[in-house]
Amino acid sequence: MLLTPRAGSPRRKTRRRVTAALLASAASVCLVAAGTPAAPLGIGDRLFPYLGNPGYDVAAYDLALTYGGDNTKPLKAVTTIDAWTTAPLERVNLDFAEGRVDSVEVDGEPARFTTAGEDLVVTPPRRLPEGSWMRITVRHTSDPTPEGDRDGGWVRTSDGLAMANQADVAHLVFPCNDHPSDKAMFTFRITAPDGYTAVANGLPAGEERSARSTTWTYRTRHPMATELAQVSIGHSAVLHRTGPHGLPLRDVVPAADRAGLERWLKKTPEQIAWMESKVGAFPFETYGLLMADADTGFELETQTMSLFEKDVFTEPAYPEWYVESIMVHELSHQWFGDSVSPRTWSDLWLNEGHATWYEELYAQEKAHKPMETRMKAAYAASDRWRAAGGPPARPRAPEPGRKISIFRANVYDGAALVLYALRQKIGKPAFERLERAWVQNHRDGTATTADFVELASHLTGRDLGGFFRAWLYGEKTPPMPGHPDWTSVAPGKTAHG
Repeated sequence: MLLTPRAGSPRRKTRRRVTAALLASAASVCLVAAGTPAAPLGIGDRLFPYLGNPGYDVAAYDLALTYGGDNTKPLKAVTTIDAWTTAPLERVNLDFAEGRVDSVEVDGEPARFTTAGEDLVVTPPRRLPEGSWMRITVRHTSDPTPEGDRDGGWVRTSDGLAMANQADVAHLVFPCNDHPSDKAMFTFRITAPDGYTAVANGLPAGEERSARSTTWTYRTRHPMATELAQVSIGHSAVLHRTGPHGLPLRDVVPAADRAGLERWLKKTPEQIAWMESKVGAFPFETYGLLMADADTGFELETQTMSLFEKDVFTEPAYPEWYVESIMVHELSHQWFGDSVSPRTWSDLWLNEGHATWYEELYAQEKAHKPMETRMKAAYAASDRWRAAGGPPARPRAPEPGRKISIFRANVYDGAALVLYALRQKIGKPAFERLERAWVQNHRDGTATTADFVELASHLTGRDLGGFFRAWLYGEKTPPMPGHPDWTSVAPGKTAHG
């Protein structure tokens, strides 16, 4: 995710609880003794403790959505979840915080359900033993117009809808295990009236036309975190081209703007080739840009199809080199954040620090904007960023009502500064070997800060634990290797004291 620069105060987000036609209320919480009340669960993420749920591992989602042509009205939806149980379950908690739940089935049989906090709590007809396969089918609505503002979930565009589910809002759209540590395969089936085009992550897997509507099916070929799911519905043009090694590329733009946006879209193949020269082969089955006529306040690396505000490409105040660097920021996330996903949200610096790094490196190589200049400025501000947002690998919790507020400077330029310091310490050749090994070793998986530290130490034959502890967790910014003259201004002080 990259925040779009603009004036104005931050928006606040509120949540509605699920409204459910309750079939029963007495049940047992999964992993808790029978007879206890339903309760919201979580996997204990330091920043989002109630995200995710224990006791199962999702293998696949099948999400069917029916759009009626009005982006102010709820969509009819059926979400099917295939998962393995990792513990005996009396109940199954799903993250789901908006929409009406009409019915739930477990393995084809009706199941009771209730709500607790932002969880949909399902009671199967019988206890599920550890190591068993289960299929949960939820018939529900998916509401694009909740009470109050929010920072994601469904995004209403001028002609339809798109998704922006980072960091913790996929469960405002569909029931899920909404944490990046539980990646899964996805199938999307989107039905929309004639005149609309629907596109989703992955590759097309068929179209079925009826008298007045079309159903599009898309499937991913690689596992995906829920926060990276994307569905676009609108009066869109889908433009196709070929990337390196025959990679199929598709861009989704408002049909009326296709000609004016082409000069930007045609840059993607070269940008992919540039990234491949740095870190290796593109990790997915396709890529492209979704340019939405919407006001989101950010750009987002949804897997295989990055979401951008259309205005980023039409605003004359943005220099061309800057727009291209934003494109590379989201593209690099396909390796760092999408293919290699964070095990916890405290590992966010691995996503945003790397994306910022390659954004800056591209600007240096293609537009002669020295990375060292930006890094020196980041170093000067680093102590202030750490005081305001925490060290890069231990960011402060989000502000109340603003979950998106974890995306602070400390995990962007502050984290890129850590990578710069690392390259200064171990040298450019070793750093480049580390980058390639990181995305190769953890492809299609999740990884932690400790994994990165371990790999860096292993590849260099040096114990880098102390270096990383200081740079990733220290309240003060350590001295920059090779630049002893660089200084950081502490909060409440000026550059002269």
